[in-house]
Amino acid sequence: MREREREVVRARGHENVTARHGSTLEVTSDDWLTPAGDCILAVEADRVPADFDDAFVEACRDPEATITVTLTATTESGETYEETITGRGDPELSFENERSHVGRTSDYVDDRTVLVGGSAAAGDLDRDLVDALADGADLRFELVVDVE
Repeated sequence: MREREREVVRARGHENVTARHGSTLEVTSDDWLTPAGDCILAVEADRVPADFDDAFVEACRDPEATITVTLTATTESGETYEETITGRGDPELSFENERSHVGRTSDYVDDRTVLVGGSAAAGDLDRDLVDALADGADLRFELVVDVE
């Protein structure tokens, strides 16, 4: 197995987080969120896909790659909620977007896509984690890629 590559993004929840979308989840660098953004988990991301290291991007382009996303929400009082989602890489992943990270349960790829074939979407997440994000919790969005 090649060395694991890792990227960490920090963002924060928002009062309009509902996390109801059935096929995607998103973390954005935008500083706002409308109620229509039902896939968005957090705003004000400190990094975007275009910031990721070339070695990470290259590893994610391997169709045999496993990409694991760990979402860790931490409230002001120090409570933490964590969830892990696994997906896979794709040769079409570009990591060129300068705004948003999108995980997908489908095979669809655009410049925002950071994994395909995900084991969960926003609507599948633990509601305690979602409630914490709706209350403005900090989010640690960690992506780890493993290639056989």
